[in-house]
Amino acid sequence: MKRKVVCTSSGCIEQAPERYRDLGIDIIRLHVYFEGKDYLEGHDLDGVEFYQKLETLEDPKRNLPKTSMPSTEEIKECFDKLVAEGYDEAIVAVISTGLSGTYGVICSVAKEYEGKLKIHVIDTKSNSFNEGYIAIKAKELVDAGMPTEQILKELNWIIERYEFMGVDGKLDYLIYNGRLKGGKAFFGKMLSICPVVYFNRDGYLVPLESVRTQKKALARMCEVIKEKIGDRDPKDYILWHVYTGPSLLEKLKEIEPKYGVECNHEDVIMSVGSGCHNGPWLAGYGYIPIRRPDEELE
Repeated sequence: MKRKVVCTSSGCIEQAPERYRDLGIDIIRLHVYFEGKDYLEGHDLDGVEFYQKLETLEDPKRNLPKTSMPSTEEIKECFDKLVAEGYDEAIVAVISTGLSGTYGVICSVAKEYEGKLKIHVIDTKSNSFNEGYIAIKAKELVDAGMPTEQILKELNWIIERYEFMGVDGKLDYLIYNGRLKGGKAFFGKMLSICPVVYFNRDGYLVPLESVRTQKKALARMCEVIKEKIGDRDPKDYILWHVYTGPSLLEKLKEIEPKYGVECNHEDVIMSVGSGCHNGPWLAGYGYIPIRRPDEELE
């Protein structure tokens, strides 16, 4: 049985530490339309450069970057390649259905390959490196020879328990993209509200709490992530900073020691396709528990 792992570009594997980039994971790319050009996420649009441009973008309300799903032709090209290379199965980690319709499109295309390629499409219910980690873990388990049914259970265990949360330091892009409207937008800016956002268990990025001032919002996020970790040993989880720009990330790193928060994994920039909706002033955490032998899979 020859198996391949695939991930959508929003998983940030190509922006994560170099050790993850040559694992043989194929990428299905989302599109980002910005400054009159069509970019392929993770391929010809650098995240650091992109967020720097957003910080100084003239008239951002009229020049917002936009995203779109991969086309059916692009998805078929990926699966056709796997068939040609003799693969029997594919495990595909996809950006949350709460953010994009990509999962549904890939599932639809996958039906056309019945009898040629068995395709397991996973709604990661997250994005950025949380999503990418699911593909990385799948590749690790495939290489270890674990049966696919068992791999899918292991991945689901992680998805049900991992966390992504961040602080939007400014509301501008949330307002411009229509995610914060009317009175909420007006009073939010007037009162300097900074929402703590997170992925809920249905895969939607929603406000956890709204806090006045950046410092208080960052402090509250530190308290929440510390509660999520609890007394779990650092060897039994991965914790990293997720960010769209350096300004708020630097503030987060200054205050987190006061709350006993210590990351044990390198920082990973947020995917461009998601960050363009939040803007260049987000900083937060990605957290993934590692299943211990005493923790049941089901």
